[in-house]
Amino acid sequence: MKRKILTFIAICGILSCGKPDKQSIVIGASRSITGPLAVFEQIAFGPIYKMWVDEVNTGGGIYVKEYGKKLPIKTIVYDDESDVDKMTKNIEKLIVEDKVDLLFPPAGTTMLFAAAPVANKYKYLLVGAEGGASKIKEIISGLPYFFSLLNFSDHDQVPVLADIMAKAGVKTAAIVFISDVHGVEYSGAAVPELALKGINVSLVKSIPLGTKDISPIISEAKALNVDAFLCFAYPDENIVATKQAIELGFNPKVFLLGPGVNFEFFPGIFGAATEGLMGWGGWNAKSSQAHKEFADKLVKMYSKEVLDWWGHNIYYAGLQFLKQAIEKAGSLDNTKLQEVYVNSKFETLLGPTWFDEKHLLATECFSGQVSQWQKGIYEVIGPEDKATSKLIFPKPKWPGK
Repeated sequence: MKRKILTFIAICGILSCGKPDKQSIVIGASRSITGPLAVFEQIAFGPIYKMWVDEVNTGGGIYVKEYGKKLPIKTIVYDDESDVDKMTKNIEKLIVEDKVDLLFPPAGTTMLFAAAPVANKYKYLLVGAEGGASKIKEIISGLPYFFSLLNFSDHDQVPVLADIMAKAGVKTAAIVFISDVHGVEYSGAAVPELALKGINVSLVKSIPLGTKDISPIISEAKALNVDAFLCFAYPDENIVATKQAIELGFNPKVFLLGPGVNFEFFPGIFGAATEGLMGWGGWNAKSSQAHKEFADKLVKMYSKEVLDWWGHNIYYAGLQFLKQAIEKAGSLDNTKLQEVYVNSKFETLLGPTWFDEKHLLATECFSGQVSQWQKGIYEVIGPEDKATSKLIFPKPKWPGK
């Protein structure tokens, strides 16, 4: 009889709430801890997911109904060394061998594009952070478990930029783009969109990842005397473009870079020369009281230099959405969570937050599409209903030039 009672107790423990006893929510990620994309782990999504995990665990975890208790978060993060093949192998290992409950995304548009099919193969939810791609919209029906957080080229940045430039009187532009999915998509969206607004794109040139010399292209753009210079590249290339434009005395009326210029470290490098530079996305302490408190919290935990004025608020809102989705689903089952993502709207840092029919964060949710550095603040200048300041046009001359 005693043995039967013990067996019964053991079975009850295993079947409690229909699931074995669980001690934590395990979230796996392949992140670019080293390599050319490491900057994203250092100052983009990296600080945000680490802060969020710390906050959740300090509060005792996330309540999961099927386990009848709050569960803290445990993370397993592998370095993909900024290599796509290593990243996809890491994700498969996390799913098949480590049997993680959930996934955090890899860094960058190209990485996301490669990771989404792997996650969908195993029916794992994958919500992008850094990066976004128009191409994913074309195949989204075959990737039901992929959702995109960040705004990107035609969602709805380039159309807003083209409108701003046209209203300012820009007539000509030069485009430089990185030769990967990110750069190809931005340039591909910009050329026809600018043409629709009567802006002639006089020059379009690609550059390889990690290039150290853009001076020949800048010299060509200077010779053409274009009104606007648009560089669709990553932070390292955008730093090079800015330095060499200053050295060559190339000072167009519009100078847009991204991603890179949206990071607080950019004015740390260029000081007064940052005035008037434009970039993607946008939020600041003036966007709302909640945004001011969020910025203060980030500075307190890290430092001002770590702030990303394009993506940080979006990434954090995405994690707030995840927590509420788990609570609503009452489960860590990715299929149930996918249904919640499709059908739900939650209140986050961004305000009412939801995904559209293409699994993209709805354009209404974003705090800004295009911004400009003005007196040390990354001011949102478009769309008009989200603007925290008006465009400075033309861009001020480089200091000392």
